[in-house]
Amino acid sequence: MSEVTGAATRSSSAVFTRVCSLDELPTVGAAAADIHGRTVAIVRTEDGDVHAVDDICSHANVSLSEGELDGCTLECWLHGSRFDIRTGTPSGPPATVPIAVHTVKIENGDVFVAVAEEN
Repeated sequence: MSEVTGAATRSSSAVFTRVCSLDELPTVGAAAADIHGRTVAIVRTEDGDVHAVDDICSHANVSLSEGELDGCTLECWLHGSRFDIRTGTPSGPPATVPIAVHTVKIENGDVFVAVAEEN
């Protein structure tokens, strides 16, 4: 997916940005999106739920969207760190630091993401 430069809408205190249409996502798996300079993995599970997490592994600084999805767990392809895409929590070593989870909403077949603030 390409860099997102517009299409932001405000909902409550969160700013949602249109990232893609549902049709642009894999049926099951992840795709990377650049949302105003931050790389985010947009993940669709087997049951059709869409989640968004930081795309960079907290252990090895590589793209998580290139890894394997198993249920709600996204695995880093380099060293096997696994993250729960609902919470960002790593399920075991080598990663010990969680990744950020972003809020997703689906409207009229489009995926919108509100990027969490960086710590």
